[in-house]
Amino acid sequence: MQKNDIVEVTIEDMGMDGEGIGKADGYTLFIKDAVIGDVVEAKIMKAKKNYGYARLMRIVSPSKYRIKPRCLYARKCGGCQIQEMSYERQLVFKENKVRGNLLRIGEVPEELLDRVMEPIIGMDVPFEYRNKGQFPVGSDKEGNLVAGFYAGRTHSIIPNTNCVLGVPINKEILECILAFMQEYQISAYDEGRHVGLVRHILIRYGLRTREIMVCLIVNGDSLPHSKELAQRLSKIQGMTSITININKERTNVIMGPHMKSVWGQNYISDYIGHVKYQISPLSFYQVNPVQTEKLYGLALQYAGLTGQETVWDMYCGIGTISLFLAQKAKMVYGVEIVPQAVEDAKNNARINEISNVEFYTGKAEEILPEYYKRYENEHTGEKAHADVIVVDPPRKGCSETLLRTMADMEPERIVYVSCDSATLARDVKYLRQEGYEVERVRAVDMFPQTVSLESIVLLSKLKSNKLIRIMF
Repeated sequence: MQKNDIVEVTIEDMGMDGEGIGKADGYTLFIKDAVIGDVVEAKIMKAKKNYGYARLMRIVSPSKYRIKPRCLYARKCGGCQIQEMSYERQLVFKENKVRGNLLRIGEVPEELLDRVMEPIIGMDVPFEYRNKGQFPVGSDKEGNLVAGFYAGRTHSIIPNTNCVLGVPINKEILECILAFMQEYQISAYDEGRHVGLVRHILIRYGLRTREIMVCLIVNGDSLPHSKELAQRLSKIQGMTSITININKERTNVIMGPHMKSVWGQNYISDYIGHVKYQISPLSFYQVNPVQTEKLYGLALQYAGLTGQETVWDMYCGIGTISLFLAQKAKMVYGVEIVPQAVEDAKNNARINEISNVEFYTGKAEEILPEYYKRYENEHTGEKAHADVIVVDPPRKGCSETLLRTMADMEPERIVYVSCDSATLARDVKYLRQEGYEVERVRAVDMFPQTVSLESIVLLSKLKSNKLIRIMF
């Protein structure tokens, strides 16, 4: 196969980024916007030795799973990679992705997975679920102000104030801000030239409280006529917080470190289960609270707490999982690298009157090993112990240093929450070699219409731990 060849391909699978995968005369091709079951005509754009990338030219025969997308910009936008696939088939695809990674990378026996893997948890309504939106602001070719989303793999803005994944109120807020900017001739940021003022608009929404936060990220120290903007936005029902975030760096990072209050509070509140959280513009908070409650409910269930356990929660963020666990644990220790997140976690513990939790600032792969060594030095002949360890790491997964310490502490149960089933599977393989076995697995669709999802695995300590290590 060569570049510019036109081929007909039957799509048999999908890749990590939602691209269709099929073969032409045995040659594997990755084709964006193709759906499992499609027969397509495609033009090869990049040809490597064993595989290539092709552009969808024409759908010869549509898949039975192909549907009309709800959003007009589904193909152009980088947000919804699989909106043209029926939601039922999306769930099958995601569950198969988790299962496949655990089989191939994690080397979990198929007969074991057949017993322990539970059905994926989907959504009844897989739209309008996101409680957070970050909208870049710019100008189109005619010089008109626009806000929306970046096209896939670019920083070209697709104008769209009504994302079907976000809450409906986003549209009213964005149009209010764009009209204000137009009226007062406030410029949008030009990323290439590093000029212009308004870079992004951040909107957060409390699903249970109906509280709304608006934060404008600006390339300057202030926003002209901000009081006038606040007066307009404050008329929107639920408006609670209006702030400015200062980011004058030439960077792709959205948020800067400095905040200024314009109107109302500097945070909004929301609930997951019975636990209340205060959320600032800089806070990490799951974007799908409906599915988050289900995921954290599973974490609590998998932890099997009776009220007597000591629990470590690694990568704890603002304490979301920690506070859930503390409701039924004897003591919970949370570890998080971001200082502001730790402060938020401590504050969330206070407002919920939860006292059986402590938070530490630092890298999980440093804090837990240091604690383990210090405990051994201070308590001669004794080992630091945890009854349950919960981890919810970033996409890169856990370091081997952290996994080694977790195994040395010999908790009865390890609950692993993951946003990347490939690194989850890699770490599961390591822990199985250290005397743990997979007892339960479940995927939770936190991000419908996209290829992303969350997974949760319960690993329990085998009785003959030392023997297992020798065997492996």
